[in-house]
Amino acid sequence: MIYFLMFILLLVAALLVLVILVQRGRGGGLSGAFGAGGGSSSAFGTKTGDVFTTVTVVLFVIFMSLSIWLNFLFMPAKPKDALTPPTPPTDTQPAEQAVPLPTPDPAASLESLPVPPPPSDPSPLP
Repeated sequence: MIYFLMFILLLVAALLVLVILVQRGRGGGLSGAFGAGGGSSSAFGTKTGDVFTTVTVVLFVIFMSLSIWLNFLFMPAKPKDALTPPTPPTDTQPAEQAVPLPTPDPAASLESLPVPPPPSDPSPLP
């Protein structure tokens, strides 16, 4: 059923594009490219503007309805009660206790660092 609805959606989208392209707009639309000279005439007659507008609205409503419907069909299934948190497994073992690291003596660590000798020939900076 989903594939059938997707096919119908693609068909409606193609028809919607074609109907919009054939309509007469400010520039004459695609109907002006096929030889409709000017004035109020179009490739399909003088009263086709109202028909094309109605067909466009109907196709748009069908397109949006199918899109929303297919969106709900493709949504993943939700759990039965989304407000209840999942229960943790009961057969787990407790974690081992962490062994604390020994804290070093800050005074002893500073004394054990080697101190570089001062420079023998201090030269002035340029």
